[in-house]
Amino acid sequence: MSALARKAEALDAADELAPIRELFTLDPDTVYLDGNSLGALPRHVPDRMREVITHEWGALRIRSWEESGWWTAPERIGDRIAPLVGAAPGTVVVGDSTSVNVFKALVAAIRLAGPDRDEVLVDATTFPTDGYLAESAARMTSRRIVPYVPGDPVGPRTAAVLVNHADYRTGRLHDLPAVTAAVHAAGAAVVWDLCHSAGALPVGLEAHGVDFAVGCTYKYLNGGPGSPAFLYVRPDLQASFDSPLPGWNSHADPFGMTAGYAPADGVVRGRVGTPDILSMLALESALDVWEGVTIEAVRAKSLVLTDFFLECVRLESLTPVVHAERGSQVSLRCENAGAVMKELIARGVVGDFRPPDVLRFGFTPLYVSFGDALRAARVLGEVLG
Repeated sequence: MSALARKAEALDAADELAPIRELFTLDPDTVYLDGNSLGALPRHVPDRMREVITHEWGALRIRSWEESGWWTAPERIGDRIAPLVGAAPGTVVVGDSTSVNVFKALVAAIRLAGPDRDEVLVDATTFPTDGYLAESAARMTSRRIVPYVPGDPVGPRTAAVLVNHADYRTGRLHDLPAVTAAVHAAGAAVVWDLCHSAGALPVGLEAHGVDFAVGCTYKYLNGGPGSPAFLYVRPDLQASFDSPLPGWNSHADPFGMTAGYAPADGVVRGRVGTPDILSMLALESALDVWEGVTIEAVRAKSLVLTDFFLECVRLESLTPVVHAERGSQVSLRCENAGAVMKELIARGVVGDFRPPDVLRFGFTPLYVSFGDALRAARVLGEVLG
């Protein structure tokens, strides 16, 4: 047995999260390292969905909005996500897509600013959709977009700043406390995109005074394809949260059907239309795997896992070595990355790639083992010859 194999075996034997792996539906012949795109299926979710479809929808039908708790699901599930991102109860609401929530949060952040603040700073390497939405938000509010590198100065003309916590392409983790403090010192508001950090590492939204945050739930939270996103609004900003998408679900009297809009109190005003109940309840069920699991334990394993994988591979890493600057993925530079990833998948190692030359491997500590990391590195070595 090689030294790396012995190390993987010892690390797996000491892994306190190892029992959680059994809660997921995993193929023993496949190493799944694409949880940063779509998380694995928790085993119990299909049974829960059968109950939702056959009983709550099939038998109770419209009664389930009240009797099965459908109406309150967005806030109830938000309260379950809140501890995973360091937020208090009543500050997170679930619903809509990440894109829709980015738009809501960014426009609301801009509306908090005075008219002399005409710049919106946007993470220069942001996920493309965030950039598209920011451009639209700027047009709608008569502001202009300025590319931003986290750590750059924030000035008196800045209305709001939109930043990705972890870069989707490289896995680089940006300094949320420092950036948030700098934005606040300049008198602006910050919106954090947590898609590649929620469920993978501590975020500390409340501790660091974050204004707004959004994130998806189908990556490290394992909510299923297209599962609804979440929106965080800091408690003291909820009364002034002016959503650009007021809907009947966020009305103070949603069933009054009045012509004028009056926003509900609290984070509920982040809702828009009728919740997507099937995918929302699948997410709620998926979150059961977090019972008794701390995000700190997940982060600790993530760092050891990614350290070990980096030790096993010989390609150039775009992901920082420094722990404080690393999310829960490893991005490697590789020629013919698309063809290499296709061959890896054919051999049972599932990751993904980003053109032109980036191989991405997502490490979800709840179900990825050290043996998985070693096998993935070995197959990669074989493919590269």
